[in-house]
Amino acid sequence: MRVLDSSDNMDSFIKENKISMIYFSSNACNVCVGLLPKIGELMEKYRKIAYVKVDIDKLQSVVGKYSIFTLPAIILFIDGKEIIREARFISIVELEKKIQRFYDLV
Repeated sequence: MRVLDSSDNMDSFIKENKISMIYFSSNACNVCVGLLPKIGELMEKYRKIAYVKVDIDKLQSVVGKYSIFTLPAIILFIDGKEIIREARFISIVELEKKIQRFYDLV
């Protein structure tokens, strides 16, 4: 999974991709580390979604900008607009249902 290292890169990433997903995590978060491979597997099914990881320990400026209050957090953007936000206790099954609903429309 590609890792973004600046807030400017993040803004560009969202604008450049019709559908984009950002996974906010921290290496100190065991749940984040454990969920990462499952997110990777899920994204294999949805090839039109560009996805990246943001390590908030290295890029703290995004915490306030994107209202990240707990980890892990996932935000899905379509045409630059936030469509789905999941945080803390993320169910892969429920996340996939939400993604599928919008994915079919794009």
